[in-house]
Amino acid sequence: DYFIQMLPSEIVFSVIDLLSFIVVIVAHKMNEMEGDVMYKKGDYVIKIPEGICKIEDIVYLDISHPNTHKKYYMLVPISEKSSKIYVPVDAAEKRIRTLISKEDAMKFIKLIPEIVEKDIPNEKLREQEYKAALLSGNQNQIVSVIKSIYTRKQERMEHGKKITATDDKYFKQAEDILYSELSFVLHIPKENMEQF
Repeated sequence: DYFIQMLPSEIVFSVIDLLSFIVVIVAHKMNEMEGDVMYKKGDYVIKIPEGICKIEDIVYLDISHPNTHKKYYMLVPISEKSSKIYVPVDAAEKRIRTLISKEDAMKFIKLIPEIVEKDIPNEKLREQEYKAALLSGNQNQIVSVIKSIYTRKQERMEHGKKITATDDKYFKQAEDILYSELSFVLHIPKENMEQF
């Protein structure tokens, strides 16, 4: 279709001319496809809750309407390489973000002592607040949840009580999200991040 439109009427091509013409068209289509994307193939990004993902490809899919082609990032989580996640390019800003840089990770780690623990006065909203903080992907909010749960755990232990199931669940998730990204960019094993 595109090829036919580009052909002038009454012209004869040699095989080499024809192959060169096809290469130009393919390159044009590839540039067109990647022209309006924020990330490129091979980039690593954060997708919450899946964590760090590699952009394996940028593809067109016909999911909703057969006559519309929508561009998607094809993500593969580094923790589950058999999975594929498709994120629309035009919605990527809300769904994925760039990994923190090594320099910013070091600065962030130095600022952790200054981050205030999350204050949740309404006990009924506790799980909802935890979940919202984790889904935000914001490192400061995630650390504030970790600090809040840690304080609650210490208080409960002083009274001879165990950590609640909700606190335990979100503490582990928050640590996993935070440590995964920091260990990846700093090239430190995740199990060593707590001491770091």
